[in-house]
Amino acid sequence: MAKYHWQSQNVKQSGVDDMVLLSKITEDAIVENLKKRYMDDYIFTYIGPVLISVNPFKQMPYFTDREVELYQGAAQYENPPHIYALTDNTYRNMLIDGENQCVIISGESGAGKTVAAKYIMGYISKVSGGGAKVQHVKDIILQSNPLLEAFGNAKTVRNNNSSRFGKYFEIQFSRGGEPDGGKISNFLLEKSRVVSQNDSERNFHIYYQLIEGASAQQKEGLGIMTPDYYLYLNQSGTYKVDGTNDSKDFHQTMEAMQVIGIPGDIQAQVLQIVAGILHLGNISFVEAGNYGRVESMDLLAFPAYLLAIDPNRLQEKLTSRKMDSKWGGKSESINVTLNQEQATYTRDALAKALYARLFDYLVEAINKAIQKPHEEFSIGVLDIYGFEIFQRNGFEQFCINFVNEKLQQIFIELTLKAEQEEYVQEGIKWTPIQYFNNKIVCDLIENKLNPPGVMSVLDDVCATMHAKGEGADGTLLQKLQAAVGTHEHFNSWNSGFVIHHYAGKVSYDINGFCERNRDVLFPDLIELMQSSEHDFIRSLFPENLNTDKKSRPTTAGSKIKRQANDLVNTLMRCTPHYIRCIKPNETKRPKDWEESRVKHQVEYLGLRENIRVRRAGFAYRRVFTKFLQRYAILTDQTWPHWRGPEQQGVLHLLRSVNMDIDQYQMGRTKIFVKNPESLFLLEEMRERKFDTFARTIQKAWRRYSARKKYEQMREEASDILYNSKQRRKNSINRNFVGDYLGLEQRPELRQFLAKRERVDFADSVNKFDRRFKSIKRDLILTPKGIYLIGREKVKKGPEKGQIKEVLKRKLEFGSISGISLSTRQDDFFILHETQYDSLLESNFKTEFLSLLSKRYEDLIRRKLPISFTDRLEFRVKKEGWGGGGSRVVVFQNGMGDQAQLKPAGKTLTITIGNGLPMSSKPTRKGGPQSRGGGQNHKASRAYQNGAKQFSRGPKQSDITYSSPHKQSRPPQTALPKLGFQRTARASTHNHNNQGNMDFLNVPDEGMSGKQRKQSIGQRPPPAPKPQPRPQGPRCRALYQYIGQDTDEISFEFNDVFDLVKEDPSGWWTGRMGGKEGLFPGNYVEKI
Repeated sequence: MAKYHWQSQNVKQSGVDDMVLLSKITEDAIVENLKKRYMDDYIFTYIGPVLISVNPFKQMPYFTDREVELYQGAAQYENPPHIYALTDNTYRNMLIDGENQCVIISGESGAGKTVAAKYIMGYISKVSGGGAKVQHVKDIILQSNPLLEAFGNAKTVRNNNSSRFGKYFEIQFSRGGEPDGGKISNFLLEKSRVVSQNDSERNFHIYYQLIEGASAQQKEGLGIMTPDYYLYLNQSGTYKVDGTNDSKDFHQTMEAMQVIGIPGDIQAQVLQIVAGILHLGNISFVEAGNYGRVESMDLLAFPAYLLAIDPNRLQEKLTSRKMDSKWGGKSESINVTLNQEQATYTRDALAKALYARLFDYLVEAINKAIQKPHEEFSIGVLDIYGFEIFQRNGFEQFCINFVNEKLQQIFIELTLKAEQEEYVQEGIKWTPIQYFNNKIVCDLIENKLNPPGVMSVLDDVCATMHAKGEGADGTLLQKLQAAVGTHEHFNSWNSGFVIHHYAGKVSYDINGFCERNRDVLFPDLIELMQSSEHDFIRSLFPENLNTDKKSRPTTAGSKIKRQANDLVNTLMRCTPHYIRCIKPNETKRPKDWEESRVKHQVEYLGLRENIRVRRAGFAYRRVFTKFLQRYAILTDQTWPHWRGPEQQGVLHLLRSVNMDIDQYQMGRTKIFVKNPESLFLLEEMRERKFDTFARTIQKAWRRYSARKKYEQMREEASDILYNSKQRRKNSINRNFVGDYLGLEQRPELRQFLAKRERVDFADSVNKFDRRFKSIKRDLILTPKGIYLIGREKVKKGPEKGQIKEVLKRKLEFGSISGISLSTRQDDFFILHETQYDSLLESNFKTEFLSLLSKRYEDLIRRKLPISFTDRLEFRVKKEGWGGGGSRVVVFQNGMGDQAQLKPAGKTLTITIGNGLPMSSKPTRKGGPQSRGGGQNHKASRAYQNGAKQFSRGPKQSDITYSSPHKQSRPPQTALPKLGFQRTARASTHNHNNQGNMDFLNVPDEGMSGKQRKQSIGQRPPPAPKPQPRPQGPRCRALYQYIGQDTDEISFEFNDVFDLVKEDPSGWWTGRMGGKEGLFPGNYVEKI
């Protein structure tokens, strides 16, 4: 049946899946192809291995478990473009190559980067295995998203859920591919948003979540009012976001904290800090004689209460600052009173510091919950704020755009520059393709000297700033003009400067640059927070203020520059995968396509150059050694080692799979393969090889396990009778079948069982009445009890005269008081029950007793009482006025294996010859009799007639039934062939119930016989041709046997044929009708 996937409902072809196949490579053709696909709801498109993703601004239908299954392990070309395909490729490359991977998601704000990162993490979580510990790590990885989004994302004019921080999430894996750890690195939280927002924007989500979602008790305790009450929320006049449920998100945030392992008391203090910041913002100041004074003392109390600090001390630290004064070689501290503007600045600095440190704590809490002592493999997902241009662009936008500039540089380095350089180095024929290298823009921003970059000039100005430093920004503008004024990517204007980024020109407002870059938290405020009564708040401010700091303080700019370069180094050590996100409009509405906006993004993302390099280049390259190691298994000459030059070994492999010569080129040290399809051909052949080997190993293991299990079952059953009862020669080594009635084909019997009731044992037995008259009964054992089913003639109604099955008796396990047997080799046993007992005879009594004992012990929690004596007594059922009482069965020594019955009054005398000694045990297969030191694999071939192992956990799917035919005592359908690996062809099986019996299957076309001959020493091969031999020993069939392979003979019950050879393995050679072959020795008796 064909697999369903999400494209099958829409046969319309929407442009091309991979833009390498575009007939014209122009920006217009790329935009047109993306538009065509976008309008048909196909948001993903490839450029070779690079995934282009267009934000649909709606939930798409193809992110279900069905798609996860579809893309898992599939080649890229097999399915439509999808983020799951890229993620699966990343995951498999990590496991195959043993190398760390990273996914770099880039694009402007609102292009869908955060959602893409979530889908990547969700897919990895679903396809990777693992136990409880791994599941815990997966839960934390997934729950970290809502928590970090609540505290780190906000609504901007460009994006309703804009990441206001950068995040590089490393998911760490064991060598088996299970996620067992992780680590988050966060960059440059936009702290300024805590205290001010632009029009139509919001503060961080957590504030609105708290206001909407907190319980009445929480609101009272935290002093929560409506958002317009708070200065830190009411400046933009925007409180709601379309499609966002703040109340629901609040509960998700709290649940995430719980999963991550943040204790309940710390969760409460986290909310106190969030509320405390809101109340802190409402403390306002008035000018009083050039000094700032708190306007309303009442407003001090609540933030002080929430932060557990003294309100008077809070007032003091907001309106004055301790300064160190040096005079005449002496140093002393003096208190300087602040003016209104300085006091407001100090309040905002405290709010920003509290929030930023709280955010760092949350990131660290996640890291602690999933950290592992040593790294093995990892997949890093970079979800960082997108390139953005606002009406007013300040210091934060400058830093954000710088990081995006660095990411673009990596993309250029690895996909355009490095690829072309590699072709030249390896001697591959190549025509260079021109592209814009943005390294010149990165140097303009981050250069240290000659000329110094914008950040270096900024740090120099900040180093000479005093207090608030009102004139510092003006000085910065002048120094920038002097240092980089002539740079082709730099211009200045009256309020700031312009940088020509790869994504366009951005005008930066110089106002506040120096102050935000300096990012100093005054010691007074640290001291104030260290006086909090809450240990948690004190732990957020761990500085030691007594140390004399003489070093230049770290600025925000130098920190982000260092973080960006560290990030680049980390990414360069990984195998990168790219997702280029495109934002189709500014309206945030689905199916809205702004042509000029998309074309601008296509241009600055360098998609045209990317396609040209891809078309001219090679999809895959690998050094000769690694290529040989990976595909050596394909030929005998290369496995396990190629003897000769590596290049020749690679060529040998390519020729062995008949790869066209125009599909690859040999470099100096690497093989270059042009199309992915050629590579997938190699991978598919390699997979087939491994699949064959894996199946061989699995079959061997399953045979071994099944043999051990059945031997154990036989031994456990034998233990019940050991030293207590003589054994029959033909039953001691018999495999257990379970269902000898073929209940699946017997609805007339199954009607008495529940719908999904499992059958442990079913057989036709002889039941003896009070006069010792034998009556046939069907005995069925299930986890619910024992059923005895008989037949009666219908006395009236439309079915009058017909014979119908009737449930004669059902015995609950709790009502069974024990079992009695003789010490002889007979098949009689008495089932003792609270009301009356049943005398029964069954060929398979040992199997029945074993299964009954286990069920009884499982349910009643004690062993089933079993007694052995040659004088048995049983109570009979009362009938009418008389009857009842008891009967006696006496066993005596006689001749032969068949029991002779002689009833006399209330006593039944049974005589039978001696059987095997009471101490007899089943012989183990694969024992010393095997030749060549190997194990007896023939004996491990699995079980005809649906033989199954006993399981304590009942499942309907475990039930397997045999054919219903019966002939005398043994079943007409053959008993299980010793260790045979296939179910009998003669048996009828329930196909739904074969799921747990897969280990019984082997390939058809006689492979089982071939494999048996290869791997088994003890079973003698059949003679190649039947030849006439003198009359020798003969044997008679005790049961029917149907040969399972061409080297075996078949016979019916009572057939007589020549015995050519006996073998200690149990597989004898016989001759019948001119054909010589193998058969199981315990199916016959010698005559």
